[in-house]
Amino acid sequence: MNIDSFLNILSGMSVFVSLLMAFFLLTVKTENKLANRLFASYLVVFAIDIIGIFIGESFIKSHLNLEFFRWTICALIIPLFYLYIVSVCFTDFRLKTKHLLHAVPFVVINVVFAFRLYFLNDAQKMQFYNHRSQYPELYDFQVMLAIQIIVYSIGVFQVLKKYREIYQENYTNPKTSIFKWLFQISTGLFILYYLSIAKNVVRYTEIEALWIWANVFMQILVLIVTCWFVLKALNYPELFRGIDSRLQLARDILPQENQNFAKTKVNQSEEISTQISVLKQYMAAKEPFLDPSLTIQELSNQIEIPVRDLSVLINHHINQHFFDFVNEYRIQKAMHILKDPLKSDLTVLEILYEVGFNSKSSFNTSFKKYTNLTPTAYRNAS
Repeated sequence: MNIDSFLNILSGMSVFVSLLMAFFLLTVKTENKLANRLFASYLVVFAIDIIGIFIGESFIKSHLNLEFFRWTICALIIPLFYLYIVSVCFTDFRLKTKHLLHAVPFVVINVVFAFRLYFLNDAQKMQFYNHRSQYPELYDFQVMLAIQIIVYSIGVFQVLKKYREIYQENYTNPKTSIFKWLFQISTGLFILYYLSIAKNVVRYTEIEALWIWANVFMQILVLIVTCWFVLKALNYPELFRGIDSRLQLARDILPQENQNFAKTKVNQSEEISTQISVLKQYMAAKEPFLDPSLTIQELSNQIEIPVRDLSVLINHHINQHFFDFVNEYRIQKAMHILKDPLKSDLTVLEILYEVGFNSKSSFNTSFKKYTNLTPTAYRNAS
């Protein structure tokens, strides 16, 4: 088997896996249709981009305009992935006319190709195709793609940063691991895309063998990442839950609150102390943290403190994220149960569910954070 055949097999497998997953996403019944459609669109465009490796030369040369258009479609891959990330993170995200701006690079390059390629005669098109590395159009296009990758990589991780901050200040369900999942897949994909930039640089060197092996290496990585992406999505459907992006962070609310209370600092301090006392008494007496899906909005409704005030109270004045604030009560409850000889028959799994956790790994992580011991070690030491 030669290298070309090996590349054909690798790219064929990647295309098959991508299209199969896209078909599943478009046909499966789910509430999160927009995210699934964006993900499916990303996979389809991704498959079209890599399908060129095993398309026969004879087909390409008889459909050069189609091949040139296929080159340009990769300008949609990163924008679709960015929109997918946003749609998974935030349940209130909707596609709007302004999002068409993400297609501007795709449109621009096709306009350029229309004047420079699409309307050439067959001989001129073939000349361009056979010596494409020597033409400025392809070089400029690859530079544009490199800039696009850099800009969108920054954008994606900014979205994830915002998601994590909002989640920690407003939610407590430890089973929801969207951030970890999206951070992993984003890191993996952008490493892949940055390597593709390096691979395109190799195209302009005189070392043909290096270019060939760079393609082989990239196709292996593409197949691995694609399969991992698909398996992860199928095995963890809870990863497709989102949060409301309209929720405000405490640091955004504080400047407004400071303006309102600038002239009454003494009264403000007394009010804050009272609210903290009421909150802690309520948490100890009513134990709302036993609800594994408790949110700051639900706690606000129960304790009758406006959600904005409660967010500032916990995240700024108590200096804890809502996530950590609630989990601390859960861990204290678990510590009490583990020390209780009358409940020695309860397993760690039963205890974690009883105190409001719904994930053993999250419970163990949080418990060790507060006690420096595992639950089992803590029980044995008591």
